[in-house]
Amino acid sequence: MPLLRIALYQPDIAGNTGTILRLAACLGVGVDIIEPAGFDISDRSLKRAGMDYLAAVALTRHVTWDRFEEWRTGTGRRLVLASTKAAMPYVDLAYRPDDILLFGRESAGVPDHVHEKADARVLIPMVEGQRSINIAMSAAMIAGEALRQTGFG
Repeated sequence: MPLLRIALYQPDIAGNTGTILRLAACLGVGVDIIEPAGFDISDRSLKRAGMDYLAAVALTRHVTWDRFEEWRTGTGRRLVLASTKAAMPYVDLAYRPDDILLFGRESAGVPDHVHEKADARVLIPMVEGQRSINIAMSAAMIAGEALRQTGFG
């Protein structure tokens, strides 16, 4: 089971989820999808979004945030939230090999009660006036930094 994981909180866009699944397969990173999603999340839909990479991903679906949080706290993993509201640049955090990198909904991020559960919050610095980077690109940047720091595999 991969140590580093990417968690998607109620993802809105199947194409972004598919891109993240492909990234995870190629990097050996696990993925957690916290439902409900804003699209059909059936196995057939995920196979279409993740193409032929889905079989290579350690994917876990959680029916609610509470179920995900029970699992996470039971494993003792640290939750690192990517947020435009964070103060710490993502490259300044000392990542751990078993971190869970949490990304919010494309349309709304995460609610306050989820934000409060994060052990660390990081942001990708951007030029002034820009709102956000695509979630799949953000996941690639932050997972890449975490793997750079902790070692690939």
